[in-house]
Amino acid sequence: MPAVFIAIIGSLVMDKDDLPIIIGSLGRTRAEVEDMLPFHLHLSDLTLRPSRVDTPVTVRLVLYLTRYWSWLTKVKKPTEAGASDGSSGVPGGFPLPTFGSCLLNHVVSISAAKETQKMLDIGKYSMTMLVILWFAAVWLAYVVFGAIYRLFFHPLSRFPGPRVAALTRWYEFYYDVIQPGQFIWKIEGLHQEYGPIVRITPDELHIKDPDFYEVIYAPASKKRDKYANWTIGAGAPASTFATVSHDHHRLRRSGLNPFFSKNVISNNASALISDKIERLCQRFSEACKSGEVVRLDAAYMALTMDIITHYGFGESYNYLAEPDFKLEWKDTVIGGSASGALIRQFPWALTVMKSVPLEIMSKLAPEASLLMRWQKMVRRQVDTIIGNNHLGSKAPGTIFQALLDSDLPPEEKSADRLQDEAQTLVGAGSETTAKTLTIATFYLLQNKSMLEKLHEELSRINLKSPDSAQNVLSEVERLPYMNAIISEALRLMHGVTTRLPRVSHEVIQYKEWTIPPETPVSQCNLFVHMDPTIFPEPTEFRPERWIEAKQHNTRLDRYMVSFGRGSRQCVGINLAYAELFLTLATVLSRFDMKIYETTIDDIRVARDYFVGVPEPGSQGVRVIVNKTL
Repeated sequence: MPAVFIAIIGSLVMDKDDLPIIIGSLGRTRAEVEDMLPFHLHLSDLTLRPSRVDTPVTVRLVLYLTRYWSWLTKVKKPTEAGASDGSSGVPGGFPLPTFGSCLLNHVVSISAAKETQKMLDIGKYSMTMLVILWFAAVWLAYVVFGAIYRLFFHPLSRFPGPRVAALTRWYEFYYDVIQPGQFIWKIEGLHQEYGPIVRITPDELHIKDPDFYEVIYAPASKKRDKYANWTIGAGAPASTFATVSHDHHRLRRSGLNPFFSKNVISNNASALISDKIERLCQRFSEACKSGEVVRLDAAYMALTMDIITHYGFGESYNYLAEPDFKLEWKDTVIGGSASGALIRQFPWALTVMKSVPLEIMSKLAPEASLLMRWQKMVRRQVDTIIGNNHLGSKAPGTIFQALLDSDLPPEEKSADRLQDEAQTLVGAGSETTAKTLTIATFYLLQNKSMLEKLHEELSRINLKSPDSAQNVLSEVERLPYMNAIISEALRLMHGVTTRLPRVSHEVIQYKEWTIPPETPVSQCNLFVHMDPTIFPEPTEFRPERWIEAKQHNTRLDRYMVSFGRGSRQCVGINLAYAELFLTLATVLSRFDMKIYETTIDDIRVARDYFVGVPEPGSQGVRVIVNKTL
């Protein structure tokens, strides 16, 4: 390449007739190019040693030319023979002024100017690269030092668990999102490997010990906050369920507790529940006549939805009147629950979803669009109740009227907060109860001896009497075998399968492990209910275990955690029990059913989508109504 540059230099100081020299220089050696020049010039005379080897090529060329100009001024003066025609002493008769003009005009004004601009562009490019490299270095340092801190200096660094779980939440992401709903089973495997306490994320511990459950989920006397990162998935930040602070939760819960007390449910809700059950029975009678296959889990979901929406808003969604019991709503609730794992990892995803127009969302994700439409409908209902209150027209006997009439501060009665409260109450008050009813009915229809035993017990009371539903509920609640059936169904339903971490402001001591304050700690309900040391043959539906426990004065109910424990136990527990007792007693005493193309896999938990769900592809629990009794 230097040979080519020298040829270029020569072209600047030669006539146009000498242009073949530059062309002929291509591919030649240095010595060959020197011989081609019309004057005696050795490249060694132009040798420069720039301080940096990466000096741009054109800059070096300018330096070469400058050096050549200095060399040329040292050429001997013209001979007398050549002086008369004004030629230089350079062989070939090249005039010095022409050389200077070419050098200054062509090199300095063109090459140098262009190179200067290139250098400025290179400088800008280099600065951009420098900034990028700087940020990359900072990020790399953050990752490296963050990893070192989490592994060796974090307050949880001494707790057992896999290193990758200690390093990053991507570990949880993989088993909950990439492998949908499988992290709960991974946690179970970690306990088998590491013991009863495991570090499952960089900041969270999980304990598998049923006797320690009530320490984590403590009563109101011991403050427990919720883990802030965990409440994001609910998508209702102003709800009581998603409230982080213990004290703030107690304030919000105080507005709900009176409406869900056992006495209020018995006095005010039992008649409503019985009315909805009668509508369900009408649908079963129609199916009996037509021979239609009934999707039992969807039917029970429609029942619980109609109850909670009527009790909450004073207006039922009337899903029991839908031909398929609004099956798409059941699928939507499950789909929305499943998205919680993704939202916990990427909280901004919820904001993005809410910003997408419904028309577009309905094409991209139909289930998500249905959920968004339901949220808008809830907001309209809340706005209507608030607006009617301002006009002096109230909706007595509803949850939200009770909240508006409560002593809560004004900011706790805003439309935004009531909307969030409505969303969580409807969600929590429908799916879990419906699933418990489905499990109980499935196992009883599969076991004739259990069903006959229940029929014998139900025959002692008059379910068709004109007595109030309140009295019927009171009688059914006293039936021992019915209680055992419901307890066993709740155990296999598990309640919420996803762990719900709690944060203590004080040190918690678990065996030899001292858990630092502000550490999220959790325990999955499923692990308590499936512990073989407490419930032998835990996968079996065996109501007798509860009766036997009472006979031996064993507090088996201590390990019934489907509704949670402590100050944050499910607020709707009394409503759920009323629905369970009245529905099972009424339906199973009136109809003879048989299971249709349904297996145990259709009700067993295979994935954790906040609530347990079977494998994809399940057709749910289906029955044929043979006859009325």
